[in-house]
Amino acid sequence: MNKGLLIIVFKDKTMYGWIFSEYIADENASNFDRLFKIFKELILYSSGDVQEAISWLTELDRQYKLTDKSYGIADFVEDLKQKGYLKENKNEEAGTYRPSSKMELSLRKSALNDIFGKVKKSKSGNHSTNKSGFGEENTADIRPFEFGDSNDSIAFSESLKNAYINHGIDTFNLTQDDLRVQDNFHQSNSSTVLMIDISHSMILYGEDRITPAKKVAMALAELIETRYPKDTLDILVFGDDARQVEIKDLPYLEVGPYHTNTVAGLELALEILRKRKNVNKQIFMITDGKPTCIKKGKNYYKNSWGLDRQIISRTITLAQRCRKLNIPITTFMIARDQYLVQFVEQFTKANNGRAFYSSLQGLGHLVFEDFKSGKKL
Repeated sequence: MNKGLLIIVFKDKTMYGWIFSEYIADENASNFDRLFKIFKELILYSSGDVQEAISWLTELDRQYKLTDKSYGIADFVEDLKQKGYLKENKNEEAGTYRPSSKMELSLRKSALNDIFGKVKKSKSGNHSTNKSGFGEENTADIRPFEFGDSNDSIAFSESLKNAYINHGIDTFNLTQDDLRVQDNFHQSNSSTVLMIDISHSMILYGEDRITPAKKVAMALAELIETRYPKDTLDILVFGDDARQVEIKDLPYLEVGPYHTNTVAGLELALEILRKRKNVNKQIFMITDGKPTCIKKGKNYYKNSWGLDRQIISRTITLAQRCRKLNIPITTFMIARDQYLVQFVEQFTKANNGRAFYSSLQGLGHLVFEDFKSGKKL
């Protein structure tokens, strides 16, 4: 058992330290599997830089003796290539590699298992509610016909039986009172936009907040793809501006020297959701800071001090617009400074949405609980 693995790196003259405090080596796992579990974490921290991840893994091996003479880091790297997890960079320096699509899929599956591993599997594609009505999933219950029921739901055998009982068999007579319908559960499909803050504060003072956000996004993407295929998930990142990203790009997201333009993120989220046909729509936003930037024409207006009236006003207006469109916003805050709390209270009240103040470790659980129950927030 190995606990407390620590690695310290310097990047852009800033020191970053990561402690793998929950790392427990599986004695029954192969040498490759034990190293692969750590390597996938390092790939996320390095935003897909294979060479850097291997360098960090080598340093961890030097400090904590992860390998022995029978199987070393060089053997592990060769296995990564042979198993198809690494792809050679043809247009760059010879002998350099990047993650393959197989590696990206493995990262998403690992994120799903780490964050949602305790979740029971549901029937693929369904978000069943406890209400009966129109829907796709029939139950064993038979009930009297009510005005508005679909003809497709009529239980003909039960209805004919009632007609013979109520009116006799000599003359066929079928009335509305004889009709019975097969009940069903309403199935609620949803379109979700996940907004991820990539402003500078997400790595400020050496505290890594972007990697847990990436893991949540990958886990949510894999969850929807494998268990809720009728749902849609779109992901965007926002700093000074906002842009949409593909699922395959999630491991490579990096924080930039940006302010927090929440307005740009919300505007793009609304644009995406307008194109989605599902009735139920929602926005998840993972951030650690109050809005500090808006765009005025071609120029940016920025103010990092306190709560700027112009910036907050524009943001609150968008929250209210989402409320009118019946699009709830669930905000996951991974910080608790005074101005941030004040903003979240205003923002959540304006949207009639939800807000969670989460530790980095608890972020994934909160996202899933709200995704599962948040079909109609």
